[in-house]
Amino acid sequence: MNRRTPWTVFGSALAGYLAVGLTLSLHFGYLLGDALSRTSAAQAVLLSRDPHVSAIGFIFTPLTALAQLPVVAFASWWPAITRWNISGIAVSAVFMAGAVVMMHGICRDRGLPGRHRLLITVVFAINPMIVFYGANGMSEAGFLFFLCWAVRRLIRWVNTDDVHDLLLAGVALALAFLARYEGVVPIAFAAILVAVVTVLRKGRPYWKEMRRRAILDAVLVAGPGTAAFLVWITTSWLITGEALAQLSSSYGNAAILTQSGGSSGDLLSTSLFSLGADVALGPTLLVALPFAVGLAVRRRDLEFVVAPLLFGGVLGFQAASYITGSTFGFLRFFICAVPLAAVVVVQLFPAAGDQPTRRAGAFRRHRPVLVPLRSAATSAVVLLCALALPVTGWAMLQPTLSSQQYALGRLFDEDPSADDPQAMAARRIIDSFSTERRLASYLDNQGLPEGSILVDTVYGFAVLAASQHPKQFVVPSDLDFTETLNDPESAGVRYLLTVPNEGRGVSDAVNRRYPTIYDNGADLYPLVLEVPNDGADQPDWRLYRVPS
Repeated sequence: MNRRTPWTVFGSALAGYLAVGLTLSLHFGYLLGDALSRTSAAQAVLLSRDPHVSAIGFIFTPLTALAQLPVVAFASWWPAITRWNISGIAVSAVFMAGAVVMMHGICRDRGLPGRHRLLITVVFAINPMIVFYGANGMSEAGFLFFLCWAVRRLIRWVNTDDVHDLLLAGVALALAFLARYEGVVPIAFAAILVAVVTVLRKGRPYWKEMRRRAILDAVLVAGPGTAAFLVWITTSWLITGEALAQLSSSYGNAAILTQSGGSSGDLLSTSLFSLGADVALGPTLLVALPFAVGLAVRRRDLEFVVAPLLFGGVLGFQAASYITGSTFGFLRFFICAVPLAAVVVVQLFPAAGDQPTRRAGAFRRHRPVLVPLRSAATSAVVLLCALALPVTGWAMLQPTLSSQQYALGRLFDEDPSADDPQAMAARRIIDSFSTERRLASYLDNQGLPEGSILVDTVYGFAVLAASQHPKQFVVPSDLDFTETLNDPESAGVRYLLTVPNEGRGVSDAVNRRYPTIYDNGADLYPLVLEVPNDGADQPDWRLYRVPS
């Protein structure tokens, strides 16, 4: 294989994802809230009136926002970087292109011929879900990259027994946790897998002898992730007083669920949704998984266990979370079904050729140099991969399955009929944050000094990201926010930017301090401006003046 091939794969995927992302953002104005909020967090670290690293926040794990800092640093010269989430798009495109390279590497490590390797890599790269989340700035791209990296290295370790593969898998799993909280699940499962494989390598008579090595191997793969988890929650506790703000904070996921009316659906409906999401994103699993299990048993191929355990562990965790009412029913939470299906298809092919390794271990398993493939069977396998694309694309356009993606089917319908409620709803999703951009432009044009506008970032993150002058805002990450909130006039604040005290708005710090501020200015502040919102699930805004 040419050494340039991975770079060619990476460059091609990166260019494609950037093109799609910039088109969605700059041409259609289609931005996603979680992506924009991470961009706003990165902006607060560098460009707020009180810049500091902890301004990145502790609701989300930090890697996606931290990765944006080198790009966001230029936003003071080119505000479009944050206004249109260009920094987030760049980061997700790089990460998802990396995931494509990892999938290509898994194919190569398996010993697949070049044409089959290329076809499976391309089918994975152009999967509609992979393209969309490689192009929108969300954290799924980073999470998939690091998880694919970990899966690849663990598959290699099962074959090579090379400690370098084990250590790199551990680093990748730690970074996967720093991308998304559910990364703790593959860390735990990888430790169990590695310990069991190590114990089994010399057979039952040697189990006691191998236990110490099994524990050491498990520590090597789980140690970096465990350290990352402990450092993160300790830092969060020291700074905010909450170790797991995602669960305990009024800004966290649990609070958002409560503020949104709680989980919807009974046990049957949530279970069916979870199953449907897995099938929609990995339809080839219905056929490929049973065959792959049978072939793995026949070949005594322990490499097969890695992907179903790590990817499947995340899918099981997401399903359990939704069924128990602790998270939302979003199709994106099941995106691991896409790489799982691809890896399972790869492992339908017999392993061929020894993998190059830095230092093979004592339990390296040698492979045959070449394994003949039946053309009809291999063509059927590749066709099976390709057939998944229209199924996933169709699922993404169904409102019942894909509440966050189905609006993609209405991008070109700029003036939907009022008689078509589904089209109107989709248009509002596409127009999300257009109102916040207009509001930011209005405030920018007032020529306000630093620290003039008090706003919480529950909803205000989109206004901050769109603003050319983020230092004009006083936000919760500022060290003097509480003092300013208690006495805006003395702090030099000129305006309070408010949202309704309902739904997620109940967690807004301005509403908590002044419960009637949105309705009547708390009988203290006169109304200056009211801005109805065009976006879906976005609040109407009211701007109140602070008397000088």
